Amino acid sequence: MASVDFRDNLLGISWVDSNWVPGLNPGNVLEYFSDRSNPFYDRTCNNEVVKMQRLTVDHLNQMVGVEYILLHAQEPILYIIRKQQRQSPTQVVPLADYYIIAGVVYQAPDLGTVISSRVVKIFILSAVHGIQSAFDEAMSYCRYHPSKGYWWHFKDHEEREKAKPKTKKKEEPSSLFQRHRVDTLLLDLRSKFPPTFYQPKPGEKPIPVEVKKEPEPPTETVKQEEREQATKSSAPAPPNKPPPEKRARLQ
Repeated sequence: MASVDFRDNLLGISWVDSNWVPGLNPGNVLEYFSDRSNPFYDRTCNNEVVKMQRLTVDHLNQMVGVEYILLHAQEPILYIIRKQQRQSPTQVVPLADYYIIAGVVYQAPDLGTVISSRVVKIFILSAVHGIQSAFDEAMSYCRYHPSKGYWWHFKDHEEREKAKPKTKKKEEPSSLFQRHRVDTLLLDLRSKFPPTFYQPKPGEKPIPVEVKKEPEPPTETVKQEEREQATKSSAPAPPNKPPPEKRARLQ
């Protein structure tokens, strides 16, 4: 993996020299900022040229290039230094701002970095919130029972079951024994109670059926049969014979 230079992104670092902090003031803050160990300081700037030539800071207005100036001071804790590109004694282009709080130097983020950082944070937070909400909703549908284990119980499942039309259960066909038994009973009832009318076609007038009655036996024959049955029932039954006596067996 290629190494990344910390100078590519100076927004995440800071610098401090504790030896300068007690005596820091607006007169020496630029000298403090131009320390060689400060990663925010550009050694090719005009301030370095003026320092090497032992000139005053007023000579920066007569030069062209990158320079650092003290923009704002709020003693004893806050100092703001600006890095700018000087094009003429009256025209400069700001490049970056640095603020010193209690001796610690930070780079102030630009507007584009602030907006992009906020957008990324909002996107991440919204994505995390959506994922968390999805997990919470999924967990609300999860059910568990020791005998069944885990299963999903959705709310709309019950509504779908209620909305479905109820289908009648198909009745099981009768067995062969039941069909034959019913046919036998119907034939028996028909023989005992024959129909008195029948309808040739649907919608036509029923026609009466002539029922043939069997001739009844004469009364004298019936009385004679009843007398014979009575004599049979009144006849004495033969006496029961006792079991044969057992004789002693001669030895």
